[in-house]
Order: sequence, then structure tokens, then C-alpha cells
Amino acid sequence: MNTKKLLTTLFAIWAITIVYANPPEEEGKTIFTSRCAACHNVNKVLTGPALAGVDQRRSIEWIVKFVKSSQGLVKSGDKDAVALFQKFNRIAMPDHPDLTADNIKSIVEFIKSEARPDDAEKAPFAKPTKKETLYKPLSLQEDYLFFLVYLAAVGMLIAVLLFAVKLTGFKSNNAD
Repeated sequence: MNTKKLLTTLFAIWAITIVYANPPEEEGKTIFTSRCAACHNVNKVLTGPALAGVDQRRSIEWIVKFVKSSQGLVKSGDKDAVALFQKFNRIAMPDHPDLTADNIKSIVEFIKSEARPDDAEKAPFAKPTKKETLYKPLSLQEDYLFFLVYLAAVGMLIAVLLFAVKLTGFKSNNAD
């Protein structure tokens, strides 16, 4: 019975780590890299506009509608969508109807994390930066996933050892 409880607990820990493994910024980075990076950069204008500060220029609802169907907004006469379409040589942004609002919000979170202030590119040495060390100690707040995986691995090892002891005891009882 104890083995069953142990395995159930280990499965629950494993399921929780899967659910919380990808923070929104990581999901946003993955989507941005695969779908947006060909035409957009966070801090530079490419085929499309630089996206730094997009959350300050537009509402999240507008961003979701635009990403799902930019041409739908242009055809509806939305003045911001029409202005962007005109500014970028009438190049239509591909529609992404399969992205959910949460997917698009995670992209915006990634953009916010990658955005640099305008002055950063003009004067890269104006403000001294702190030197990063090669070794960074683990912390429970930042590396919780590591600790959960570690505990799960230790739990699995204990379960295997308990199973081996029970199996050995079973074999010795049957040999008598």
C-alpha cells in the first residue's frame, strides 16, 4: 500500500513540473522565434515594425485581433491597422488564427522582457554593467524546477530500492 502512495505522490510531482515547466516568456520566445522573427525584431525595424513597447502603444485586445487577422482589421477600417499597412509598403502580415489569446499574450511578455531602452543602442558604454559570474548558486525561487526534478529522482530511486528489497525478501521466502 505504501508503494502505491509513493508512486501516486511521485506522479503528482511529475505532473506539476510538466504544467509549470514553461513560463509565459519561454512559450512566447518559442512562438516568436518560429513565427515572427523572419519579419520582426524586438528592437529593430525589419520588414515589419520593431515590437518593443507594443504593449504601451496598443491594447492587448487590439494586438490579439491584429495578430489573428491583420487584414481583417485593415479591411474593417481600423485606423491604426491601416496606418501600419501603409507605413510598411502595403505588405500584409500573415494571419495566425490558430494562436490563442494566451499564446499572443506570452509573445508580448517575451517582447517586454527583450525590449531595450532607445538609449541602450546609442550609447552602449554610457552605463557600466555588472560583470556576471560564471557560477550562479541555485536558489529555490528561481530554480524550483531543478529541485522538483531532483526530489522526484530521489523518490524514484527510493521506490526502486524498496521494490528490490521486497523482491529479494520474496525470493528468499519462496526458496525456503
